[in-house]
Amino acid sequence: MWQSSPPGSIYDYIRVASFSIGPDGLVDQWSLRAAELFGIPAREVRGKDPVEAFMPPDLRARGHRKVAEILDGKEWTGLVPFRIPGERVTRGIAELYVMPSETADGERGALCIVVDVRALRRIETDLAASQAIFGQSPFGFLLFGTDLTVQRANRRFATVFGGSVDDHRGRTVHDYLPRPEAERMTAALKRVLQTGEAVTDLQLTGSVPGGNEHRHWSINLYRVHSGTGRPIGVAGLGTDVTRRQIAAREAASARRNLALLNEASARIGNSLDLETTARELLDVAVPGFCDLASVDLYQGLLTGDEAPPGRAADGGADLRRVAFASAVSDTPLVSPSVNPAQAPGCCDTAPIDVGAVHRYPFNSPCATALRTGRPQTLPPADGSLVQSTLVVPMVAHDTVVGLVQFSRTKGSEPFGERDRALAVELAARAAVCIDNARLYRREHERAVILQRSLLPPGDPEAAGLDIACRYLPGNTATEVGGDWFDVIELPGHRTALVVGDVMGRGLRAAVAMGELRTAVRTLAQLDLEPAEVLSHLDEIARGLGTPTGAGRAGRGTAERSEVYLATCVYAVYDAVTRRCTFANAGHLPPVLVEQGEEALLLDVPPGMPLGVGVGGEPFEEVEIELPEGALLALYTDGLVESRDHPLDEGLRAFRSALTDPARPLEDVCDHVLTTLDTRHGEDDIALLMARVQGLPAEAVGDWRLPREPRSVGRARELARAQLTAWELEPLVDTVELLVSELVTNALRYGEGEIRLRLLRDRTLVCEVWDAGLVQPRRRRARDTDEGGRGLQLVGLLSTSWGSRRTPRGKTVWFDLPLPSGTSPSEPTVDQLLSMF
Repeated sequence: MWQSSPPGSIYDYIRVASFSIGPDGLVDQWSLRAAELFGIPAREVRGKDPVEAFMPPDLRARGHRKVAEILDGKEWTGLVPFRIPGERVTRGIAELYVMPSETADGERGALCIVVDVRALRRIETDLAASQAIFGQSPFGFLLFGTDLTVQRANRRFATVFGGSVDDHRGRTVHDYLPRPEAERMTAALKRVLQTGEAVTDLQLTGSVPGGNEHRHWSINLYRVHSGTGRPIGVAGLGTDVTRRQIAAREAASARRNLALLNEASARIGNSLDLETTARELLDVAVPGFCDLASVDLYQGLLTGDEAPPGRAADGGADLRRVAFASAVSDTPLVSPSVNPAQAPGCCDTAPIDVGAVHRYPFNSPCATALRTGRPQTLPPADGSLVQSTLVVPMVAHDTVVGLVQFSRTKGSEPFGERDRALAVELAARAAVCIDNARLYRREHERAVILQRSLLPPGDPEAAGLDIACRYLPGNTATEVGGDWFDVIELPGHRTALVVGDVMGRGLRAAVAMGELRTAVRTLAQLDLEPAEVLSHLDEIARGLGTPTGAGRAGRGTAERSEVYLATCVYAVYDAVTRRCTFANAGHLPPVLVEQGEEALLLDVPPGMPLGVGVGGEPFEEVEIELPEGALLALYTDGLVESRDHPLDEGLRAFRSALTDPARPLEDVCDHVLTTLDTRHGEDDIALLMARVQGLPAEAVGDWRLPREPRSVGRARELARAQLTAWELEPLVDTVELLVSELVTNALRYGEGEIRLRLLRDRTLVCEVWDAGLVQPRRRRARDTDEGGRGLQLVGLLSTSWGSRRTPRGKTVWFDLPLPSGTSPSEPTVDQLLSMF
């Protein structure tokens, strides 16, 4: 079938022209291609001698001879230089093929075919270059036809995929790539062939014949055209980028690992709670590093055992599952079990719930990791969703604190060496944070125990007072501080109320507070006056702050100024008289609120803080009668002073918050703390409130007895009558006996008038007063002595007894519990015989 432009014709690339010479040796026909080649139209050439028109003068003679030979019937071919008519220089060289011809009249002529030699040389050069590029290229090269079959492949491609170059002709991409990749490649070929838009860096994966290695190729496609511009196929250049992909994957893995470590540094350890730290580790690891993860910590670590965790020699100590995370929905973490023949007794295959206590068998990889401190890699189990698991011990300071398991499901890349190193680093960072949390918790618990041991246990009780208190440490991290309060029961239904503030914060202030509080309680039991208590306490504080060695003088002074400076207010309240005696060592004044009145700051002279004076500055006392139902508040400066509020403003706000003293004391305390802007966290806060509830007159029996022997019998009669009136008959015999002993001692060893007083509140108190200054002392009587056993009898039959000085002598007292419905226990024979 004829067609105007055959596909792939050589004439599309080379310049071929033709003309004819008549019997007269002149040009009689001139083709259009000849006009294009020589640049001369036919009208200017027809009828001219070609030798004279196109050949240089020095070659014309030879040219005429050749034309004559051709007209005689000879063929000729050769290279002929030519020029354009009118030009003197040679334009080029033409390859001329001359064939004799015959006209209709039988005359001889010639048909000439001319080819531009320069075009032929360019074609040769291009073919050589194409062959060099196509055949010698180190990259795979394919030429696809319009039917998308391989028309040509180079040697590099044949080397990779096997066979010779010709073996690949007629194949398709499905012969080289997996189906999904082949379909992608086919779609790209069609798109390039249809649109002419090149495709660059098309990433394909597959494998070569006879190899299992996963390979990566980068494919570039472009459309190929004929000389006339018609598409004739698609050229494909393939580059093996497997190493580049591996390097890129490793670089991405390294960047991911660095990002994970950076995220771990920011997110792990923000809390000092063990379980929260474990959850923070999993928040970082899932899904950025693995698909499933769990954390087990030693049970002893969580329960606060003193022994370092992770020291079990067999690695089989109890653990608790404290955290679990999964990027796969509804998938519990099951410890992957390997072949029992390889590892008998491996990790359990049953899910472990969060919070469950468990242990791993001795020969399991998990127990081995705990025992050796080295990570273990578990192979996938048959039928399990998990394909790769790392079991990593959590090691901090050479101590194993727990175990973390990282797992990847099928479809994810298995763990490699880089992943193993990252898992160890993540576990180590979390382990250090967990160990720090453990140490903090241990120290915190010790500090809290210390603080609580230094404060009154439970709700303090006192005769004639309703007590409520609050303590808020300024250091919320340790919950310890230097503020304290105390409620100390004194003989005679009296109560010592103490509030103090050691300068400084934290554990050191708490220790100093404990020393001073112990000293206050000891001095209070001596029944000293408030001013005397503070004077002795000042000496003790200054002694505690004195350095023990000359080499520590400088540091001792600094410690004293930081730790052993304190303020304190000490008050003694008498429930019988409702009188309260105050002494102040540099502390804020007490606040008194009466019914229907505004709160008042009591005018108690502030002495020097404890530990400041160098000469024992005396403290003043103030005695105030407290109205029934009045509210007394003792507090520390953390309640009323902060950086943003001056002291005067805080005191006014505190007094305003005490507008309703009749409310329950617990409510009053809460109202004060919620109303005042205490800026909790800046300083410790101690608040002690007491509502005055004096003993009623009918709960007091008070008599004065002359200094004569019959007063002993009179004292027994008065005591019996008062106890009968109080309906305390079970105590009559004991009280009569003990009152008789104390009055007898007052007559024998004391001076002046004798006073007998009975007080009934939570206990029964009996007091015998006289003007003598000599304090009674218990002694062991000899077997032959007729006396000397009275105080032993008092100590045996009473709950407690003692003596105290008074402004006009002394008081000897004892107390007894009120009957609870059962008769009081009688002393045993051994107790009675011990007095002899």
